[in-house]
Amino acid sequence: MERTDRFGGNALNLKHTWSGQHVPSEVAKLVDKVVLHEKIIIHMEFEVTAIEGFIGNFKSTITGNNGSRKTIEHGIVIIATGAEPYIPREYGYGLISRVVTSVQFDKLYELNEVHVRKARNFAFIQCVGSREENNMYCSKVCCTHSVQSAIGLKKENPNRNVYILYRDMRTYGQRESLYKEARKLGVIFINYELHGKPNVKENGQVIEVEVWDHVLHRPLKLVVDMVILSVAIRPRGDASALSKLFKISVGEDGFFQEAHAKFKPVDFAVEGMYVAGLAHYPKPVEESVAQALAASSRAVTVLAKNSVTLDGIRAVVDNEKCDGCALCVDICPYDAITLVDRFADDPDAGKVIVVNEAQCKGCGICQGSCPKRGVFITGFTMEQIGVQITAALTALIQ
Repeated sequence: MERTDRFGGNALNLKHTWSGQHVPSEVAKLVDKVVLHEKIIIHMEFEVTAIEGFIGNFKSTITGNNGSRKTIEHGIVIIATGAEPYIPREYGYGLISRVVTSVQFDKLYELNEVHVRKARNFAFIQCVGSREENNMYCSKVCCTHSVQSAIGLKKENPNRNVYILYRDMRTYGQRESLYKEARKLGVIFINYELHGKPNVKENGQVIEVEVWDHVLHRPLKLVVDMVILSVAIRPRGDASALSKLFKISVGEDGFFQEAHAKFKPVDFAVEGMYVAGLAHYPKPVEESVAQALAASSRAVTVLAKNSVTLDGIRAVVDNEKCDGCALCVDICPYDAITLVDRFADDPDAGKVIVVNEAQCKGCGICQGSCPKRGVFITGFTMEQIGVQITAALTALIQ
């Protein structure tokens, strides 16, 4: 299901990976495989507006841009909603025409636009919208992208002056070779701190960029023709709404959060739901592909089964003690508890709760909230816990 009228997402804005792979051709191959596959049903310009059920037995209502609605049944869910680029409000962006984002610069460079063609001095500013208040995470792809662009500019014309203003250069792993190549070609790297961000202003036909040089211990003024901003990758604006819809977690940075970084890196806490790509956190193309393969592999482990075996730790209702107060219904994070008539043929007999074992994760919040001990977690009843405490105290005394 695709919310837009075109497949590809953010990959449509990319041309090459750091290792030289041509992104558009690879995306086109994948799109053709999806469109032509007889067992893949495509819903373009649709979004999920309601979902119910549990692993192996989900039912979603999807709504199109034209208002049409459909209901589909499915066994698993993979969240791959992507992310959004930060729109700068600093460095003269939107006010100075030759201050552009890195993605915009790629387009201009590809089209051999006149300002790029005639320019002789370029300044890249890193961490625009990243690693600062309320957005302390690194967007991970910006340093490599800027270094690649700088190398391209220098190879095309060695007489160009290219400056990269950075806070920490994070061309990690094998990407270190790009950093070394840029240094050899004469790209100048200038460090700046968060408390001393560069100042950008237009002065006639040129742009002046002033930054504090930590080596010279003095302000440094660069006169350039273009400024390229490496903007942050931000979570989609509807991530919070989707998290409530699917009952999945969102981290402090606004991206979707996996169940466990090491043991379940692509699983959500809700069984049968998985995450991949920029929806999870900022990452380069090859890491998004690797995570997508991991998510699809996890999905296959569910879809290949005729039945699903549930964990034995689940909430159990004691119908004699439960008085239907519904405190547990309101606080259950997985919507696994519902309130029903105690007897179907006698509405006056009162209410009682029912637990959907497939949705319950055994978190114990219901047991902690129940004033009548009308619900408990298997293996963790008050009697069992009491016996354990007694045994532990007896062992200490002896």
